[in-house]
Amino acid sequence: MTFFSYVFPFSLVYWAESPQVGVPSGLSAVLFGVYPFFVAFLSYFLLQNESIGASKISGMIIGFSGIIVIFSDNFIGDISIYFFGMTAIVGSALMQAIVLVLIKKYGHHLNPLSMNFIPMLSAGIILIITGFSVEDISQLKYDSAAVLSVLYLAFFGSTVTFSSYYWLLKRVNVVILSLIAFITPVVALFLGWIFYDEHLTSNHFLGTTLVLSGLLIANLGNLRKFNNLGLKKS
Repeated sequence: MTFFSYVFPFSLVYWAESPQVGVPSGLSAVLFGVYPFFVAFLSYFLLQNESIGASKISGMIIGFSGIIVIFSDNFIGDISIYFFGMTAIVGSALMQAIVLVLIKKYGHHLNPLSMNFIPMLSAGIILIITGFSVEDISQLKYDSAAVLSVLYLAFFGSTVTFSSYYWLLKRVNVVILSLIAFITPVVALFLGWIFYDEHLTSNHFLGTTLVLSGLLIANLGNLRKFNNLGLKKS
């Protein structure tokens, strides 16, 4: 988890989106959208107890189509110049998919909080050392905004998020859980609209509708199970 959940995947994405490589954030979101497909593919071979089914596949395709529609403006021009950066982002998605499926298969006995503590701590130390070694630190600002941002990301963006994620992993179908890759860009899009007055277009609304429709379709099997369970109890 230290290397294949945190160090390598995050480093690859940040490198791909750096000014030197320049992959647009929207294109990154689309590329990382292959994550659920990797999870579904690996689950088919490694998790016999995890059902995939037509509804989940259809939901993934529709949801991924929505991400493409939302960020279609990022495909203007020659995107082949980002080849290595694009490959890095897809590689990041593959690494995280492999770790997720392996933990689902072998990590039932692990506590979600403690299983993240050592990998995150180790990855943090490695990335801090790497950052200070290869980056220009003369421009860093240690003001209140920077400190509060790091504290927020450390607690809510890391500890709470990943502990909740792996807690859910024990209780939710792994393919359904992986669909968070579709939700995050949509949430970010609307937060930008609320807090930064960013303009929303018809593509954004159409894409969001497709994403939400895909999530609903992917969960149809679970909804039927809950409905059947409720009928049996009544």
